[in-house]
Amino acid sequence: MEKRITVAIDAMGGDNAPFEIVKGAVDATKELEVNIKLVGPQEVIEAELQKYTYDEAHIQVIHASEVIGTDESPTMAIRKKKDSSMVVGLNLVKNGDADGFVSAGSTGALLTGALFIIGRIEGVERPALATCLPTKDGFTFLVDSGANVDCKAKYLEQFAKMGAVYVENVFGIQNPTVALVNIGSEKEKGNALTKEAYDLLEATDLNFIGNVEPRDIPSAGPNVTVCDGFVGNIILKLSEGITMTLLKIIKKEITVGVYKIAAAMLKTPFRNIKKHFDADEVGGAPFIGLNALVVKAHGSSNAKAVKNAIRQCVSFSEADIVGKIRDKI
Repeated sequence: MEKRITVAIDAMGGDNAPFEIVKGAVDATKELEVNIKLVGPQEVIEAELQKYTYDEAHIQVIHASEVIGTDESPTMAIRKKKDSSMVVGLNLVKNGDADGFVSAGSTGALLTGALFIIGRIEGVERPALATCLPTKDGFTFLVDSGANVDCKAKYLEQFAKMGAVYVENVFGIQNPTVALVNIGSEKEKGNALTKEAYDLLEATDLNFIGNVEPRDIPSAGPNVTVCDGFVGNIILKLSEGITMTLLKIIKKEITVGVYKIAAAMLKTPFRNIKKHFDADEVGGAPFIGLNALVVKAHGSSNAKAVKNAIRQCVSFSEADIVGKIRDKI
C-alpha cells in the first residue's frame, strides 16, 4: 500500500473555527486517501469530533493551548506563542510529521511562520502566495497575490517558474501560458520593474506570451498571471468585490415582479455561474517556494473549502512539487 499523505490543520484558524474546520477534515478523510492532524485545544476539538462518524485511524488531535488572533503582530505572535495551533502545526511539517499545513487564520502570521519554521527551497529568493482567479474558460493562477509587496524582476521570473510548475503538475495543464501584468500589452509599456521582468521571462523556456492588461485577465487570461504582491492583492480584492456586487445586482433585478418566473427557470444556470466564482471550490491559496506546502484558506472558509484545501495538499505531495520547483529554479 502507498503511504497516505498526512495534512496538519489549524483547527482554530478562521471565522468558523473549530466547527467548519473539523467538519471539513472529517469530510476529507471520507473522500481522500489522507490522514489528518487537527491542531488546537484537545477538549474543544474532541467535542466537535463527537458530532461525526469517521474512521479514527485517520484523524489525530494534536493539543495546542494558544491561538494567534488576526489583530496580533505576525512576527511577535509567531515568536511568543510557541504553543499556538499555527506554530505547532507548522512544526509538525518541519519535523516530518505532516506533509502539508492548512490554516484559515491570520495571513501575516501564517506567511511569517512558514518562512521562519519551514523555510524556503534552496535557490528561491521569495516564496509567493498564489490564487486561482476565475476566467471565462476556467481560471488563471495569480502569482504573487499578496506575500511580497516590493519585488525585484528576478522574483517575478521565479514566481512565473514556480507557478508554471504548480499549474502543470497539480492542475494537469501542459506547457501553461504565462503572462506579466502590465498597463499595456506592448513590450515597451510599464515601469522599470515590469520592463526588466519582461526581458527575463522572454529569455526563459516558459511559454511566455507577453504582457496582459488586468481587464483582459477574466476574458482571455493566461494559465499563470505574474505580478508583484501589491498589484496582485489589489487585483484579487477588486475581483472579489466586483463579483459579489454583480451577483447581488443580478439577484435583485431578476427577482422583481414578472421576472420572478424567469428567475425560477434560470435557477440552475445561475447556480452554475455562482459555483464558477466560488472560492470554496479551490480551497485556498498555496504559499509556493517553501520546503513543504502551506495553504492559506479564506478567513470565512466553510467545511467545503477546508476539504478542498486538504485536496490541494494531497495533489501537491503526490506530484512532488517541491522537487520539481527545486529542479526548475
